[in-house]
Order: sequence, then structure tokens, then C-alpha cells
Amino acid sequence: MDRLSQTCERIAATTKKLEKTAIVAEYLKSRTRAEASVSAIFLSGRPFPVWEETTLQVGGSLLWNTVAELAGKKDLTAAYRKLGDLGAVTGALLPNRPTHLNVLQIEKSFREIAAARGPSAKAPLLRDLFQQATPLEAKYIVKIVTGDLRIGLKESLVEEAIGKAYGATLGEVQRANMLLGDLGETLRLAIEGKLSTARMRLFHPLGFMLASHAESADDALSYFQNVLVEDKYDGIRAQAHCSDGQVRLFSRTLDDVTDSFPELAIALASFTGELILDGEIVAWRSGAKEAANTETPNSEEGTAENIESATPTKIPPAGHALPFSELQKRLGRKKVSEAMMRSVPVAYVVFDVIYAEGQLLIDLPLRERGTILDNVFQQTRRPTVVLTPDPQGRLTFEPAVASGTAPGGNHADVIRAPILRADSPHHLDELFDLAQSRGNEGLMIKDLSSAYTPGRRGGAWVKLKRELATLDVVVTAAEYGHGKRASVLSDYTFAVRDRDRLVNIGKAYSGLTDKEIAEMTQWFLGHTLVDRGFVRDVEPKIVLEVAFNAIMRSDRHESGYALRFPRILRIRDDKPVEEIDTVEQVEKIYARQHGRAVQRQHGVERPGQRVHRQRRRRVATHRPRAQQRVQVGAVIGMPVADEYGITATEALRKRSAIFSSGT
Repeated sequence: MDRLSQTCERIAATTKKLEKTAIVAEYLKSRTRAEASVSAIFLSGRPFPVWEETTLQVGGSLLWNTVAELAGKKDLTAAYRKLGDLGAVTGALLPNRPTHLNVLQIEKSFREIAAARGPSAKAPLLRDLFQQATPLEAKYIVKIVTGDLRIGLKESLVEEAIGKAYGATLGEVQRANMLLGDLGETLRLAIEGKLSTARMRLFHPLGFMLASHAESADDALSYFQNVLVEDKYDGIRAQAHCSDGQVRLFSRTLDDVTDSFPELAIALASFTGELILDGEIVAWRSGAKEAANTETPNSEEGTAENIESATPTKIPPAGHALPFSELQKRLGRKKVSEAMMRSVPVAYVVFDVIYAEGQLLIDLPLRERGTILDNVFQQTRRPTVVLTPDPQGRLTFEPAVASGTAPGGNHADVIRAPILRADSPHHLDELFDLAQSRGNEGLMIKDLSSAYTPGRRGGAWVKLKRELATLDVVVTAAEYGHGKRASVLSDYTFAVRDRDRLVNIGKAYSGLTDKEIAEMTQWFLGHTLVDRGFVRDVEPKIVLEVAFNAIMRSDRHESGYALRFPRILRIRDDKPVEEIDTVEQVEKIYARQHGRAVQRQHGVERPGQRVHRQRRRRVATHRPRAQQRVQVGAVIGMPVADEYGITATEALRKRSAIFSSGT
């Protein structure tokens, strides 16, 4: 471990990627195969391979207290504020020891700590490990435990170093590591010259393809010609792994979130074969639930004429996504109650397929992946359709899979994401406004000829988003940052006015330059009201303009609201505190934002719905009236399929036309 720690110090000392890669390659070649395999994983900042479910479950407070105890310190705050990293603090404060640890011994200790249950069982194991390590070794043990080496070494550079050390190309190493989820095993295959034998290992998350930001509709369409348009949903990105009824869901941070959404696992178990899907988990309101009072046209057997002229009191409203604040109630829970599942129903909106029928599909163009995804939905054990708005705002039938009955009679659906084409910036702007009117964040614009590039942000996918609004606020507290910002006050809590008092509404740490942060730090240090260590309550005199994507109700702040994704636009030196925005203004923005959701829930007709509503009536022309009634409390989609005679196969036909038109 001493050699690995010294290697990490050398890596941290240079900013040149080629030098970092060469240092890692040199170190790996100098170790035994077993040591190099474990070291490769450690150098990626992890104690265990990605595919393993094993986690250390060592919290920050346990680490902090253990280091403080061994260093003979009551408080590490001063050292942490100076160094900005608990690993660096550990290396600076622990006493010197003559012994050295081997990386294989540390891996064994990590597995013992992971197997121990609870802080009381883990604490003595962690203490023993630190007592056997030198300060430098302990420094990097802490960094591995916390998952952040902070030496400017990404996993991609470790992959490059493996290729350099053992005569393989970067592409060969990256592909094997992606399939296996194990840098150590990838290294062993590279040594043996067998990287091509790596096969897909399900139930470990792959990297997500990322989107670039487009400033405008013109900018979005400047990237490529043949585009596919989807709503950008306000949920959490999730990758679904399915195999013979076994299902796992992984978040964008590669965490297993299956237990938070058990009803989705039931729906996904209906897919056949081995699959990896990419999509968004959203809080979802069923159109079927909202259609309980739906009336049907006055016709007996029905003809084209009388159904066309009939005017129902209400039309069946489409299912739709709910605000992120609803979904947030379910996040971070190890176990979700039946009451919570009923209170916050969810859906999984699928927009891509990464693996199917034993084949990794990432090299295929989106056009072909879309066709394969349509076939995946068609072959499921419970194919159906749901009624949902497409990006144009028209009600359409989308392929879906219903969960049947989850615990407590709760339902969930897996829905094929509605798609459309756009041929001009003006058209795209119209689609954007419609997406926001449905409560979604904006639009995703995708190149039909693009491959799926895990973990990369390129120009093949772009997202079009706009801030909901801006607020002028005043800073009430400033907090020290982390890493390179450990010595400056870079995180700001801010407030709005509530009559004659200030009430906090959010916290932001992005948007200012390093120079502005340094100047602000000096001002806050000179205008501190209360010094609470990492956080300082400051005189409320600095006014900021902040932008944000949404407002949520929250008990976290005294205002009763919280801003989603706040970003500092500028320092308002020109505005006095007396003129900052008020809680009343926040409430107006919140009402405007959620007033759209109220319209959706009550089935208010939007432009473009009337034509599609008439088309649905024509489909139902020759069906008995008894079959034209939406069942109360039915699963999303299934009554719609029965009602209008639309099958999942028929719903897929329009999709094939969209994909083929991009050729």
C-alpha cells in the first residue's frame, strides 16, 4: 500500500494526463497480477468492483470520530478547513508507524468491514486498520473509503494505463470493463490477451449517455438534421436490468434504487429475455384514475356520424407526470410503505434500449435501437397501451406494460416514451411550450443516426431547458466549500422578504467566478454575525440574482419553499436589500407553475387535442356501448386498450414510420 500511496502522490503532483497514465502503467507492471488487479480498483476510487453489491457502509461521522480518536484530537474542524479533505487531514494528524500494509491485506480488511453490521461493529475494525497503516497509507485508505481520491485520476485514465501496460487498445479495455463492471478482471484479461472474451454481466450499471445543453431551438437544431423529439421529464434517470423475472433499477449515480420502487420491478418482470433499458422514473398520475366520472357519447351501437357529433361531458384525461417534489417523497427510502406507493404512484418512461437478445446495442444508431425497443414492448407478457400526450400535445396511445397488482393493490407502468419529429426552430419552440405546459422540464432532441455513448456528453443528444424564473435574494449565511474551495466561503444560503423579516428559501454554490468568490469571502469574513465553524451567519447585505428550474414546498426552509437547481446569475450591487423579492412573489411563481398541473388533472382540452379526440371516437364506431366505458380504478392503459380497440402492436405502427422517415 505504501507503493500505491506514493504513486498517488506522484499522480496528484502533475496535471498532465499522459504523465498520469504513464505513472499508473509503470506501477501496475511492477506489481503481481493479484496486487495489480486490486490496485486498479483502488485507483478508480472504489474499494470493490462496480458489479459487486458489496458496500462498506462507513459513514462520515464514523470516519471523522475514528480519525479524531487516533490523532488525539477532540475536533478536526480547523485541520479540515485548512486541507479541505478528510484523507489529507488523516495523513497530517496520525502518528508515524514503522509497519506497512499490502493492498491485498487492505482489500481483506475492507471486506471484513463491509460484512460487519452497524457502526459499533465496524468501528474497531476501522480503528485496527488505521493503527497498522502509516500516515500516508491511512490518507489514501480514507480517500478510497469516501470514494474520491482527488488526485485528478479518472477511471478512463486507469483504463488507458491498463492498455498501455499490457499492449491493448483503449477501446478494447473500455469495452471489456463496461461489460464486466470490474477493472480488476479487465486487467487480468488484458494480461492474458483475452479482452475480446469479455461478456455482458447483467445487474451492474453501465454509464449513462449524457446530453449537452442547447441555448435555443436554433442552437438545438444546428447539431444535426434528422432529429427525434421527446419531452424531458422531471424525474430521476434510471437504468433497468431485467432477466427471467429478476429486475434491478440503477440511478444515474449508479446506486441500486430497486427497493424504492417495488411496483416498477413487478411491471418490468413482464419483459422477456435479458434486457437493459434506459429511461426516467417519474411520479405519475393515471389517466384511468382521473376518468372515474367519464361520460360516453349517447349512442347505442354507434355510427360514424352520431359518434362524431356526440359531445361527452368529459373526455378521458391522459396520464401525466407529476412534479419532482412528489417523487422526492420516495427517494432515499430503504423500504416504501403501501401507503406511500398509493400516495405517490410512479411510472418508468423508457426511451432507449442498451442490451437485448444477447447483444450489446450501443453501436447501433438510435433509429435501429428504437425499432428494437418497439419489438421489446410488443413481445412482453402483458402488452397494453396508455393514453398520454405526445410532444405535440396531442393525446396518443403509447405502448406500455402494466404491473398488474403490486402489494396493497398498487399499480405502476412501464411506458414507451412518446416521440415526434421537428423540422424547424419555430416548431421546436412550440413543442417546448407544450412540454412545459404539461409540467415537464423541456425537450430532448436526439440524432436518429447516433450511437449510444455511455458516460459521455456529446452533441448527439441535446436538452432544451429554460429557467422557470429568477429571484433577487439576500445572502444570510456562507459556508466553506470542499476540495480546492475548502479555504473560501463559496456556498451561500439566501432569503426573500416576508413583510419585515427575512426567510431562507435556498442555497447555491455555482455561477460566480473564482475571483468573485474570493472577494465575497473577504467581505463575509469581515461581516460575520455568528461563526459556527464551517458556516457563518453573515450580515444580510449582499443581494444576488438567482435562476432556478422549479419551486417546491419544503419544510427545510423557513419560507416553506425550496428552489430546484438554483444558480447564481450575478451579484446585484445596484439593488438594496429592501427591494429583494418577497414570499408573495414566490407564491405567485409556484401557483403559475402548478396551475398547469391543475389544468392537466382536470382534463382541460388544449389545441391539437380535439382532432385526436375525434379520431378516437371513429376508432370506437362499431363497438358496443358497454365496451366504450372506462373502468373505474383500472390499471393505466388496459381499459384504454379495451375501450378503443387499440393494441400495443397498433400503437407501435406510428413509431416505425417516425424511425423509418429518418433514413
